Amino acid sequence: MKKVQLVTDGACLGNPGPGGWACILRYGPHKRELSGAEPETTNNRMELTAAVEGLSALREPCEVEIITDSQYLKNGITSWIRQWKKNGWRTADRQPVKNRDLWERLEALTARHKTRWVWTRGHAEHEDNNRADELAREAALRQSRRRQS
Repeated sequence: MKKVQLVTDGACLGNPGPGGWACILRYGPHKRELSGAEPETTNNRMELTAAVEGLSALREPCEVEIITDSQYLKNGITSWIRQWKKNGWRTADRQPVKNRDLWERLEALTARHKTRWVWTRGHAEHEDNNRADELAREAALRQSRRRQS
């Protein structure tokens, strides 16, 4: 099984507002950067989208180390999702889980791979996390400019 590193990040100009997502895939000496944007979204949706898009880009089952600076993303997929499903996709205070569509896609994608989730502090010394942040912000800015024209 190939060992891949996936570094993800999301950005939003306003929350909600124009948003961008980005991820960096590393396999041996190979590096692939992906990014995209949405006209009206939230930061949490962009964090989730980055992970979904990164895992979707893998053509075969892999051992994937997923690095994120989002506690929401990491805790949601490794812990909270089990209780949400038990509660009929409701939170502990009986509210519908936000971003359910993306959580379901992410869960299906992680089932295909052997995943290990790692949290890193945002805007710290993780080079790929900083690069993903830069790509996500650039995507959000491009989206914002499109909205204004």
